[in-house]
Amino acid sequence: MINKERTQKIIRASWIAVWSNAGLAIMKITVGLLAGSLAVIGDGIDSAGDIITSLITLFTARVIANPPNRKFPYGYSKADTVAAKGLSFVILFAGAQLAISTIRRISQGGGNEIPETIAIFAIIISIVAKLALSVYLLKTGRRLDSPMLIANGRNMSNDVILSASVLVGLFFTIYFEMPIIDPIFALLISIWILKSGYDIFMETNVELMDGISDQSIYKKIFNIVDTVEGASNPHRLRVRKLANLYVIGIDIEVDPELKVAEAHKIAQTIENKFKKELGNVYDVMVHVEPIGNFEKDEKFGISGRDV
Repeated sequence: MINKERTQKIIRASWIAVWSNAGLAIMKITVGLLAGSLAVIGDGIDSAGDIITSLITLFTARVIANPPNRKFPYGYSKADTVAAKGLSFVILFAGAQLAISTIRRISQGGGNEIPETIAIFAIIISIVAKLALSVYLLKTGRRLDSPMLIANGRNMSNDVILSASVLVGLFFTIYFEMPIIDPIFALLISIWILKSGYDIFMETNVELMDGISDQSIYKKIFNIVDTVEGASNPHRLRVRKLANLYVIGIDIEVDPELKVAEAHKIAQTIENKFKKELGNVYDVMVHVEPIGNFEKDEKFGISGRDV
């Protein structure tokens, strides 16, 4: 079932990111042109690029809202993870671009553009605004378990550090007459940004490969099955994530003398307990087998002895 409230919150967060970045981009590019600061203009162009990433999350949020159909019977929730993967490439590109331009500047003998006072104020305003936006996106993303909002929040965090490095570089350049400090700071930050993009890329791989990052869920599931009378030997447990929801498949054994209706009731009890005690459960498939059943071709899933 589609969580419309979750989708609406993702859309609202995405719109806030779009308009915030649009305002910052216009401010920094305008101030940079007036103050003759290439650094501030570049920071403004970076914010303009962030509008694109925020629009990606906005578009994806609307895709997620589509109901399941014959082509996508599980719905469109994984578009969230696919978008996060796309944002990781944007972050990696930004980090690589900064690293290349910084290395080029150092190889050419350094140098630094010093903005006028109004440009410095623009950068400070940008840092405060981007910090607030980053905290908001990360907090909202974690509360909604949205990989793409978390990725976008990290992207905003990168921008905070990027703008802060501009200020630090300017401080050393103006007061200590050491222009080489600015590109060195920029190079270190580019490495940090590349690492952030790489981390997001690897994290989204787990979900796209139908893996589980929090493997404590296995023990919780087996403990729940153990509380259900009539269910024994839970095995071949498979769990995967569908955005913020769990899809669970598990085999259990029951008394072979039970009627189909009685075995079904046991399976239904397990399913209801999963949904009640685990939360965020999209679908449950309980396969019922007679006690002592052995199938040598069963190669997939987790058994109780594996946790």
